[in-house]
Amino acid sequence: MNVGLVNNTYSGLTNGKGALQSAQQNADAGKFAALVEKFKAQNEEKAENTLSSSQLTARGRLNGDWTSGFAGLSNQTEAKARGAAVNQANPHIQAKTIDKTSELYEKSMELENYFVKQMLSEMRKTVHKAYEGDFASKMYEDMLYDEYSTAMTKSAGFGLADQIYLSLV
Repeated sequence: MNVGLVNNTYSGLTNGKGALQSAQQNADAGKFAALVEKFKAQNEEKAENTLSSSQLTARGRLNGDWTSGFAGLSNQTEAKARGAAVNQANPHIQAKTIDKTSELYEKSMELENYFVKQMLSEMRKTVHKAYEGDFASKMYEDMLYDEYSTAMTKSAGFGLADQIYLSLV
């Protein structure tokens, strides 16, 4: 079958509007392709000027984790142990120093924080409450005790993190 005959027949059926519609569709497709290219260029430009979430969060932390952590807590590379870590069984052993900027010490602090949180949650169970509260208030109270345990770990000087660090070094 002849293609020209089909086009002439189609053109005859649409009174010549088929060619006009085809030209309009081609023009719209060209405009759309140009618009897509423009947006791609803008996104590439933005991607070069912004940071990804993996660059914003510290290692081992989830994005959106709003609890205060132990990263950058101290700038002391050599510090003496404190708390229970000072008490040694043999007084003739020289006291070791602790690198409080290391990732191992940060993880030791997180482990101590976990133990303090467990202690506080068990203590919290002994308190009688007149009002139990709904889910949201329980969740808020739990977050509050998370912050209490973090503050206690940072300032109380239990020395558990120091003992953990010294045993792992």
